[in-house]
Amino acid sequence: MLNRNKHLLAMSFLAAGLLSSAANATIVELQTNQGNIKINLFDQTTPATVANFLSYVNKDAFDETVFHRAVKGFVLQGGGFIYDGKLPLSPVATDAAVINEPKHSNVKGTIAMAKLGGNPNSATNQWFINLANNSANLDVQNGGFTVFGQVVEGDMAVVEGIMNLTICREAPLINYTAAQCTANTDIAGENFVKIMNVNILDTDPASATNAGIVPVENTLIKAAPADKSDSSSGSLSALLLGLIGFVGMRRLK
Repeated sequence: MLNRNKHLLAMSFLAAGLLSSAANATIVELQTNQGNIKINLFDQTTPATVANFLSYVNKDAFDETVFHRAVKGFVLQGGGFIYDGKLPLSPVATDAAVINEPKHSNVKGTIAMAKLGGNPNSATNQWFINLANNSANLDVQNGGFTVFGQVVEGDMAVVEGIMNLTICREAPLINYTAAQCTANTDIAGENFVKIMNVNILDTDPASATNAGIVPVENTLIKAAPADKSDSSSGSLSALLLGLIGFVGMRRLK
């Protein structure tokens, strides 16, 4: 469903030249069926990635998508799939890949782009929220995973609530038990954690300081050996695959 207010905002920002790669929205809100999650975007330091993310936002590409992967103590991943009445989940159409911008560290609460193994510049529409400090691995893997924003601190409670749901075949499910998962009980659309809409709340890059968020620099990528960027074929990179049980194929974005 289109959000009229969002599109009016987008039109006004375009008219004002505020959706260029140099100046993008600072705060967006993921409106999910488990609560809302506000994210402070790092538009000035990762402009290409933010512009890419907002491009999907402005055409409602994230509306009705599901969180398709949840790994406790690691990541909560979404942006790439919808439930259209049957399984496997259907992929969201993607635009051209965006250039990698590994300037910030994958610390707890940050949002970063998922991508294909062995290809640093392959991120499209899938992203993940870091549930722990994953910097030791994700800051150097595959050229480093681009962190382009951070969840506003108070809203991490919503993320943690999602992670407390039953996780079946790596998807967080509502009103669904571990026993049902074991028994392969049918899963309905209302069982998935969905992003109903994404709203742009603030377009002033200066307001980032008001959110109390200071990006942590990725210093590991500078010290990593040249061949470290290809380590994405290892086990941790495999954790960023598309969900096998509901997606029907392995897909790393």
